[in-house]
Amino acid sequence: MNIQEAFNSAAVDYDNLRRILIPRFDDFYKTAVEIISGDDTTPLKILDLGAGTGLYSGMVQSVFPNAEFTLLDLAPEMLEKAKFRFSQMGKSPKILIGDYVHTNLGDSYHIVISALSIHHLSDVDKKLLYQRIYDVLNPGGIFVNADQVLGKTPDLEKLYRQHWLDSVRAKNISEQDLKAAQKRMEYDRMATLDIQLSWLEAAGFQNVDCWYKNFSFAVFGGYRPTN
Repeated sequence: MNIQEAFNSAAVDYDNLRRILIPRFDDFYKTAVEIISGDDTTPLKILDLGAGTGLYSGMVQSVFPNAEFTLLDLAPEMLEKAKFRFSQMGKSPKILIGDYVHTNLGDSYHIVISALSIHHLSDVDKKLLYQRIYDVLNPGGIFVNADQVLGKTPDLEKLYRQHWLDSVRAKNISEQDLKAAQKRMEYDRMATLDIQLSWLEAAGFQNVDCWYKNFSFAVFGGYRPTN
């Protein structure tokens, strides 16, 4: 099974398990939405990389009803869930099926977002993607990555993993769902927060920051300068 097949097969129950699999779910996503500022009447153009079922982008759409979304993901069954989510809000986002490492990201955007996706890339591809994101952002635009990061040391990584396992078991996850999640985690290729912030700065981003962090779950990003 490849990564596309793994996430296609998870599409049916994916959203139902988010609150179990993501410790501090509300804080994590609330921060990822709140860091996006602006007038809710502005017709923003927003690109969601690894959009999945549209969970994150749907939250942003509810705050910015006039935003126009482009959702890019390699799992068609996930994107079907996203289309339904947006249709419930009377919206029809542009849907792109593909691997965003190689897929043309399209025109310029006011905002680029991603949630729990980029950590599947190799370090080389992460670094290249951050540059490509910078290149498609409008001046003054923001990139927000709500993702998982690697512990700075082996001991910290061990702590992060154990904390996650204790958290999901405390929420009475079934062994079947736990094993399925751990199987998907085999595709993880995480990098530390510090190195990723440095890659963003090297790509040209300014005001690079981490706005939220709980063990391995972090919300970070930066802005394209206005000039």
